[in-house]
Amino acid sequence: MTTVTTRTVEYPADGLTMIGHLALPAGADRRPAVLIGPEGPGLNDFQRRRADALAELGYVALAFDINGGRWFTDPQEMLAHTTPLLADPDRMRDIGHAALDVLRAEPRTDPDRIAAIGYGTGGAIALELGRDGVDLRAIGTVNALTTGRPGEAAHIRCPVWAGVGSEDPIMPPEQRNAFTAEMQAAGVDWRLVVYGGALHAFHHPPVDQTVLPGVGYHERHAQRAWDDIVDLLAECLPCP
Repeated sequence: MTTVTTRTVEYPADGLTMIGHLALPAGADRRPAVLIGPEGPGLNDFQRRRADALAELGYVALAFDINGGRWFTDPQEMLAHTTPLLADPDRMRDIGHAALDVLRAEPRTDPDRIAAIGYGTGGAIALELGRDGVDLRAIGTVNALTTGRPGEAAHIRCPVWAGVGSEDPIMPPEQRNAFTAEMQAAGVDWRLVVYGGALHAFHHPPVDQTVLPGVGYHERHAQRAWDDIVDLLAECLPCP
């Protein structure tokens, strides 16, 4: 098995001290790198393991923070934090750029070969980096069909893959349609996968906390969505 090295990284963003998780593959050479954005509740061991899994595949991976090290167990407290954030593209971009700076500063990172993936709020941040014109090789999101300010999707310079559950009440069909219309109008190379029967956050295993209505885990589709993201990276950001 490939030896993976991990460490905690602290950095300022959004007026907070963010606590990210950096995973490095074996070796000393430069490698393609991936930003991983978490759901609204924050960065937990699930996303840290995603970074480790990508490092096993040979990528430098940074699971970035959005809540200053906090994991929200109360959904109302989480919404009070994430709803204003999701309504402020500039704040999301600042959080994304701060994490991107950390990833680029890592000596193992090839700064010309970086992708961004994310779940929920973290996926929205990945999309905003694209709309801000960041040179990414790919953007992959799950449960993050957000639309941006008019015309800014034209700044996206890479393929965009998005996954969503068919029964997700937080990302209903009209929101899917708005997202795909934005991508199509901007001339983006985009794909949308709708996972039949899945709810919001279908990718995330159950945790010991109160969940919002319409949220639920779907083990089979969770694995499929992960496989789809790995395939996206293999296509757009091949790892030697």
